Amino acid sequence: MARFQRDRNAGEEQRATTLELFYDLVFVFAITQVSHLLLVHVSWTGAGEAALCLLVVWWAWNYTTWVTNELDPDSVVVRLLLIAIMLGSLLMAVAIPEAFGEHGLLFAASYVGIQVGRHTFLTFASASAGTIERERAGRILAWFVAAGVLWIAGGFADGSERVALWIAALAIDYTAPLVTFWVPGRAPLSPSAWDVETSHFAERFQLFVIIALGETIVITGATTSALDLDVTTVVAFGLAFLSTAALWWLYFGYVATIAERRLELTDRRTELARDAYTYLHAGIVAGIVLTAVGDELVIAHPTEQLPYDELAVVVSGPALYLLAHVAMRLRMAGTVSARRLSGAIACIAVGLVGLVVPALAVSALLVGVLIAVIVWERVAEARREARGAPSPLERVETSAAASSEP
Repeated sequence: MARFQRDRNAGEEQRATTLELFYDLVFVFAITQVSHLLLVHVSWTGAGEAALCLLVVWWAWNYTTWVTNELDPDSVVVRLLLIAIMLGSLLMAVAIPEAFGEHGLLFAASYVGIQVGRHTFLTFASASAGTIERERAGRILAWFVAAGVLWIAGGFADGSERVALWIAALAIDYTAPLVTFWVPGRAPLSPSAWDVETSHFAERFQLFVIIALGETIVITGATTSALDLDVTTVVAFGLAFLSTAALWWLYFGYVATIAERRLELTDRRTELARDAYTYLHAGIVAGIVLTAVGDELVIAHPTEQLPYDELAVVVSGPALYLLAHVAMRLRMAGTVSARRLSGAIACIAVGLVGLVVPALAVSALLVGVLIAVIVWERVAEARREARGAPSPLERVETSAAASSEP
């Protein structure tokens, strides 16, 4: 048995607690820091640095979410653990602007401290000897220690050496779940070693999407308030808001609900949770972050034609967001969303138009694409209802019922 576990009563859904929401506040700041890092360095190098920092922030949050899916948030010990992780996460976020400069060691040490510290607690304090909980936590800890050596070494290195060491460390971190934390000389772990409580797990990832969307509101509002509020600035701000609202609609309109239901009904829940949430939601969040940075660039220069690198940021945000949705549906349902794929292609086409039109027109076209995808899907839904055909959620339920029959 493991100590400090949630009390899971049969049929009772678990929900996010106020402690977890408090913990998430640190990541509002962290996401803002990543956005500012890219905004200050709009280039391929800047994009790579921002991407690495975002993946680190995401990985720290993601593992804590998997852990709190099982640990009891009302336990004093668990509360102290989460507060300690918050402090480490805050230090990591503070270091992001100079992560590739003078604060590299603080960034790396904070991240390693979060990951190694959390799973040291799980291995030796929470889990009892000889249990599956200790076995799996210990294996994860071994992977974190191996990657941690490279993270810390990168913190001491400079320039390209730091980048190379950190990319290698990140590759180790992101490979570990794909091989189910394989350790030489030990029998492979089965994915069934993890017991994912669906409602809490899905809600936590949905809340992180809200965090990222909230960051777009903060960044566009802060940018606009520092400018003269002429007509073009106000229009650019309005388009940025509509873009954020469209992103919310596209995810929470039905994707979030269907994804949660598919996760609940599958008999391969751990693998689906890993692929659709741990990995593919990173693409969704990255798309939102890019969109936020793109919105700020448009608000700051609405009447100008954007340089190539800034134009790439503006159009890649919505495109990546839609492509991540396509990949998520492909993984969860085995089908391709033609509407969202078409929307992503249209966003890229807008980038070509952006070579000859001002930023405000590019923003308007991108918002038009997002709204067109939403309308296209609503029209398809209305036609489906008129035919009496089942909805996507009803098809999920029917498929699950058929597969459960003897």
